[in-house]
Amino acid sequence: MMSFITWILLLLSCNLLTYSASALRETTIQYKPLPSLREQARIRDHWLKERISRIPSLLKKHGVDAWLMSQREHAEDTIWWSIKNATDYDAHRRTVLLFHTNESALEGYPNPLKWVDNTGQVWPELLRVLEDFNPPRIAINVDRNIAFAGGLHVGEYDTTAQALGPEWMHRMVNVPLLGIEYVTTKLETQLKYYRDVQDIVWLMMEEGFSRHTINPGVTTTEDLGWWYREKMLTLNLTTWNHPRISVLTEESFPGWSGTDDIIQQGDLLHIDWGITAMGMNTDTQHMAYVLRDGETDAPDSLKQGLKKANRMQDIHLDIMRAGMTGNEVLQNCLAQMKIEGIEGQIYSHPIGDWGHDAGAVIGFTNLPEHVPILGELAILPDTYYSIELYAYHFVPERNETIRFRIEENAYWDKETERWKFVKGRQEKFYLIDKPKDTPLWKVQV
Repeated sequence: MMSFITWILLLLSCNLLTYSASALRETTIQYKPLPSLREQARIRDHWLKERISRIPSLLKKHGVDAWLMSQREHAEDTIWWSIKNATDYDAHRRTVLLFHTNESALEGYPNPLKWVDNTGQVWPELLRVLEDFNPPRIAINVDRNIAFAGGLHVGEYDTTAQALGPEWMHRMVNVPLLGIEYVTTKLETQLKYYRDVQDIVWLMMEEGFSRHTINPGVTTTEDLGWWYREKMLTLNLTTWNHPRISVLTEESFPGWSGTDDIIQQGDLLHIDWGITAMGMNTDTQHMAYVLRDGETDAPDSLKQGLKKANRMQDIHLDIMRAGMTGNEVLQNCLAQMKIEGIEGQIYSHPIGDWGHDAGAVIGFTNLPEHVPILGELAILPDTYYSIELYAYHFVPERNETIRFRIEENAYWDKETERWKFVKGRQEKFYLIDKPKDTPLWKVQV
């Protein structure tokens, strides 16, 4: 017959096993892996081939016959990063590219024509091609205001002008919309993988904003930011934007560097970050609440602030249309917000090849009502946008008016001709409770 002590020990062992299994389930988040790096390169090069195949029609649309780029290693044109192969990094030596319309003397030739040279031989060869093709208008990237149309370095411009001479330089034209449209236009086949990347973003926030990562009174916002960086490496990801974690207060804006605080119970946390994968970038802002002892949910006053920001997202997507300028969308949104009694700010931007991609912007933090140049551009279809904004909301128990800052990525839906969120949007706070006994693990920096 089992002794009383033996029975007690067996019962305790079962309880410990049950707790361990429960804790394991609680801390295990299943990330869907992206394809292997080799497979990613294959997919990206397939996308690149399709994108480049569209350049001749883009040249015709924008009234030019060729598009010339010259760059050196470590001094690349901005467009380089959207026309290179997946396994290319810096340009080699001097890399000269000539995109053309596949007509006349260049019909059937490679597109682009490419020279990699450090002897100067490229210039007489390029001159012969130009003389045979005789293009009246040649686009070069020399715009003063738009990065995606102004990537030709001064030294390369001078070298090109000296090598080609005034006759050909008189045919060079600045066509900023050419580079913008090439970079910002997305392929339908990219969306599946962009969704997968967004899934990873949301899962990382679920894991990061949890009691398994945060120990209130111990973990700092800097600890948490570096946890995200380390986690990215384990998932074979990188970033274009160091994760910025803030404790939201009335003063904490714009928060380019986040804040440096010890996370405490009752804190409203905010993250602004993005990841880079498969040549695409994300940009997301979510919020979390650290529960006080005895709490099981965030206070209603905070929920109302998030709800107000969600309503601003609805207004934004309802108004936004292809063909409108960024400023038109901004002004119409602000007018509707005023009607509904909502105060806040919108500062949305294209996203994709870059975290801040080519195209029309919809507000800036320092230009809340009208953006010169970039806000005057027309919004293009087949693009991704980062819907970025905040709503002001007064929180009585804090006696503070807080900016409820959220950001989600949206894609162009051909059927509805509207933008829709890629993954969804935050409508509830991540809730962080106190670790049970000792934390399962602590952020190590």
